[in-house]
Amino acid sequence: MVRGVGRTEGILLAGSVVAMLVVTGVQARSPGTWLMEVVWVLIGLPLVVALRKRFPLTRLLCWLLVLHAIVLCYGGQYTYAETPAGEWVQSWLGTQRNNYDRFAHVVQGFVPAIAVREVLLRRTPLCPGAWVAFLTVCVCVTIAAGFEFVEWFSAMVAGAGADDFLGTQGDVWDTQWDMFLCLCGAVLSLLIWRRVHDRQLRDDRAG
Repeated sequence: MVRGVGRTEGILLAGSVVAMLVVTGVQARSPGTWLMEVVWVLIGLPLVVALRKRFPLTRLLCWLLVLHAIVLCYGGQYTYAETPAGEWVQSWLGTQRNNYDRFAHVVQGFVPAIAVREVLLRRTPLCPGAWVAFLTVCVCVTIAAGFEFVEWFSAMVAGAGADDFLGTQGDVWDTQWDMFLCLCGAVLSLLIWRRVHDRQLRDDRAG
């Protein structure tokens, strides 16, 4: 059985996510947009806590999930098109748009890749290798496509009221960029973390 993080570390990680939710929610420029952006955190955190004994996550995945939560909360607070960090990079690089949403979509592949890989390695007969990598990337891109459907539906329902949530900033290729960057994030994550992830899974089981 995988041990995951210790009790104290788990409390600190969960507490940091709750604190980020509170701070960004109170200071959100558009509460409705903030809620739509962080709904996955509001669902995911209780789920991870509830399943911590039946399916404890590796330390790597726990820290990555906290990173993802912070990215979502920060983007939701300001709306992705108006984040100060994105504006600073925009000014520094001289780009025509605030690219914080581009970064967020890289993270959308970077973090879920390890989550998907962990489920595949612990709940299927598959072993680390090409098939696990292929299926992991496919699932991440599918999730990204699902988010684009959610955005499309939001635009159909809310019309111009969904502009902050969509964050296209006038880019007609925004949907394609989102899915491509998620793909890049997933591949990059596997290249960086594959060996670390395998070692944590092996060491935790041995412990």
